[in-house]
Amino acid sequence: MRLIRQTVNCQTDYHLFRSMSHGLSEQRFQSFEDVEKWVKEWIKSEDEAFYRYGVRLLSEIWGKVMTNEHQYFD
Repeated sequence: MRLIRQTVNCQTDYHLFRSMSHGLSEQRFQSFEDVEKWVKEWIKSEDEAFYRYGVRLLSEIWGKVMTNEHQYFD
C-alpha cells in the first residue's frame, strides 16, 4: 500500500507543483509568513477547472497503477 500511495502522491504533486513552480520563478520572500501568504493566494487564484483536471488525472493514474500491478510509470 505504501508504494501505491507514493506513486499517486508523486503524480498528483506533479500537477499541482508544476503549475505552482511557474508562479514562484520570479518570487523572493523575506519571511515564512510571506511564503504562506503567497501559497494561500495562489491556491485561491486557480480556477475550478484546474482542480477538476487534477482530480481527473489522479483518478486516471490510480486506475493505471491498479491495472499494472502497482508499477510506477510516467
